[in-house]
Amino acid sequence: MLTIICPIYNEEKYIAKCIESIMQQDYPKEDLEVLFVDGMSSDRTREIIAEYLPQCPYLRVLDNPQKIVPYAMNKGISEAKGDIIMRIDAHTFYEPNYCSAIVKRLKELDADNVGCVCKTDVLNKTPKTLAIREVLSNKFGVGNSAFRTGIDGVKEVDTVPFGCWPKRVFEKYGLYDVRLVRNQDIELSKRIINGGGKIYIIPDTFCTYLARETFSALAKNNFGNGKWNILTVFYTKQMKSLSLRHFIPLLFVLGLIVPTLVGIFWHPALWLSAFVLLAYLMALGTVSSKLARQKHLNFFYLLWSFITLHCSYGWGSLMGILSLPFKNNNPS
Repeated sequence: MLTIICPIYNEEKYIAKCIESIMQQDYPKEDLEVLFVDGMSSDRTREIIAEYLPQCPYLRVLDNPQKIVPYAMNKGISEAKGDIIMRIDAHTFYEPNYCSAIVKRLKELDADNVGCVCKTDVLNKTPKTLAIREVLSNKFGVGNSAFRTGIDGVKEVDTVPFGCWPKRVFEKYGLYDVRLVRNQDIELSKRIINGGGKIYIIPDTFCTYLARETFSALAKNNFGNGKWNILTVFYTKQMKSLSLRHFIPLLFVLGLIVPTLVGIFWHPALWLSAFVLLAYLMALGTVSSKLARQKHLNFFYLLWSFITLHCSYGWGSLMGILSLPFKNNNPS
């Protein structure tokens, strides 16, 4: 039996599309349960789910008063009837063979976690949202993350989006770390790998993530991601919780800020800030120009999407560092 767990909170724009993609799965419905673990939504999310319950008896809604994802996942795991656990996201919809393909590979590979490529799309297609979509799928935007940039065959990786595990994995490696508002999947993946487990990404299927559609929402989301990179290391007490690519935006922001501050007292240091900025703008202009020509996208929206992504992520990491003296090792 397969238990699908979906943490949710105020997902009225996306939840119907997510549920309908679950309904279209070719996985036997008698061997399926889907747990929507709700952080006490204040919009129409629960009403929309209720509309599907009569035709989908395998759907259930659980309460998550703590609101954050690790609590939702741990509650879902504790109530799961299945011997296989799969996490999904409400912002995402899934190919009809998504569940069956991943569960099949989980068994064939004797893996501890299996996932697939997560393509990025937007709900409303405009020149601005299409530029944001492209940036969130491009190596210059998101680094060498295989699940974003694509694969040709089965590949062993350090993490996958969402994930699918034998339930025994949580008995061996532990549940989600409830201190982590973000990065909880990455941290769990690192724990599995550091314990000798295997994680694979497969080409047999894919899911489609619906990205934020405004620059302010993009900045807010990536500020949080950057900040929680630092806090993840702080709470887990090991750099192995993350990979080098997660800290590149921080190095970029520091390369601008630190020489500028030093330059107040020693003017030659300003040349380093100028060099970092010039090198970045040249690379940014080259990549954006190429994408604009090849994919018929707006050059200036591409520029601003890259800048928003990189700077908000790096600034979030810097704010995470500055917040460390005020953090509790074991937050409630």
